[in-house]
Order: sequence, then structure tokens, then C-alpha cells
Amino acid sequence: MAKLEWTGDDKSALDRLTPFIYSELRRLAGGMLRRQAPGHTLQPTALVHEAYLRLVGDDGLQWQNRAHFFGIAAQCMRNILVDRARARAASKRGGDLQQVPLDLVEITGGGRTPEILDLDRALTLLATMDARKSRLVELRYFGGLTAEESAVVVGISATTVARELRFAEAWLHHQLSA
Repeated sequence: MAKLEWTGDDKSALDRLTPFIYSELRRLAGGMLRRQAPGHTLQPTALVHEAYLRLVGDDGLQWQNRAHFFGIAAQCMRNILVDRARARAASKRGGDLQQVPLDLVEITGGGRTPEILDLDRALTLLATMDARKSRLVELRYFGGLTAEESAVVVGISATTVARELRFAEAWLHHQLSA
């Protein structure tokens, strides 16, 4: 992608690409944060800024195309969300106590959104059994990539992506509902 341009002599390439990268990362971050449990405090802009700094600041990162870049961005955002969730759960910050604003108590009702730490544990367990399925869920859930984009990142067909995602999502649903 364009990092190849901005790692060379053309430093203006980053300036030209930033608005496009930023708006796409902002859309992905908004989608991720909408799926988080009530009470999270991270805003999409803050998540994008932290992820962007990690992506642009890591000179060791190389990506081949748009889908690969956003796959790396999805993994980066997942790590940020997991790190923040772990910090919130630390005993010095109240341990397992969940902060729920009173105005949300009646609204949340039946459907439970999986906590990010529960999802991370389940994805880590899935990765021990099948790393590719875990990666595909990460690309879809955290990166918002389509089956076709995920296929490019992982190097398999879109049909295989769809089949493996169905299995992984069913497995995760079973793990998270237990």
C-alpha cells in the first residue's frame, strides 16, 4: 500500500493518505465500540488516534495492500481494547465491579453483549485450535473486513472464509453463552 511510498523519500505520501486512512479507521472504530458493553469510556476518535500512532510509528510493519493494512489495524485495535479492559478489571480500579449508569439499567435488558475480555479469551482459545479461524473472526469483528477482503489478507478463497467464519462464529457463540 502507500506505506511503501512514505517509507521512501516521498514523505508527502503520508499527508496525502492520512484523510482516507483516518476516515476508514474511524468508521471501523465506531463499529467496534458500538458492540462493546455499556460503560466503556473509550471514544472512536481516541481509539483511532492510538491505533494510528502504533501503525504509523512501527517502522517494522509492512503491508501489501488495503485489506492487509486494515487487517493489521483490526489486530491493533483489538489489542488496545483488550489492554484497556484488563486495566479496568485490575483490582486497584475496582476488580470485577461493573460500572453501569443508572439510565442504562432498564434499557439493556435481555441480550448480553460479550465483554471484550471474554471475547479475547475465547479467540485466544480458538487460536490454539485453529489460528486461521481466530484470525478471520478478528478481521471481521475488529476490522470490519468483508469475506473478500479477509480472503486477500489470509490467502484463501472467499468461499472458504465464509465457511470457516460460520464455524468459528458458532463455536464462539457456544463458548460465550456457556
